[in-house]
Amino acid sequence: MDLAWLIVSFFITLLIFSYIFGDNPLFRLASYAFVGVAAGYTAVIVVEQVLLPKLALPLLSGNWLTLVPLVLGAILLLKLFPRYSRLGTLPMAFLVGVAAAVAIGGAVFGTLIGQTQGAIQDFSFSGASAAAASPTLQAVEAVLVLIGTICTLVYFQFGARARANQPAARPAVVETLSQVGQFFLSITLGSLFAGVFSASITALIERLDFLQKFVTTVLLPK
Repeated sequence: MDLAWLIVSFFITLLIFSYIFGDNPLFRLASYAFVGVAAGYTAVIVVEQVLLPKLALPLLSGNWLTLVPLVLGAILLLKLFPRYSRLGTLPMAFLVGVAAAVAIGGAVFGTLIGQTQGAIQDFSFSGASAAAASPTLQAVEAVLVLIGTICTLVYFQFGARARANQPAARPAVVETLSQVGQFFLSITLGSLFAGVFSASITALIERLDFLQKFVTTVLLPK
């Protein structure tokens, strides 16, 4: 079985690398296989970790409150039929409201408050952080982080009051801070791109090493 899976991995890797010569049926075959396997895995996870433990088993044990999500889910399926799609508005509105609440809560508590606490903690010159670097260097880093945070938030501030016969424009101070925030954003996006590129190169090297070892050990053994 190990040899069989090695052969399958070898051919799938070759199918993926065939994209070097452009989009072709071999590459699409590998892509469809990947999408199918991912969809099947997701379906199994949903059935085993959501539908069975949170819907079927509670119903069998007499918890009739689970009929509410079951009915809402059944009504939501009516969105697939144009004639009855309006009936699925209620569960869709519930889902959108929950998603918006989760997104806003995550942005406030996970991003804004977390970033504020992180910026405040950078100015703490006691404990292990102070021992790792000199107080002067730590103060410089804390000031840079604070400036970057404030200017980045200002960059996403688009409110401006329109004047008569003049286009709406932000004040000069806000515009200057937003340009500094744009500089910090450029550095962040550049580092993220470098990380993604490095991960892609690492994956490519790993696949090439796999092909080389497969050829030398399986196809051309000594």
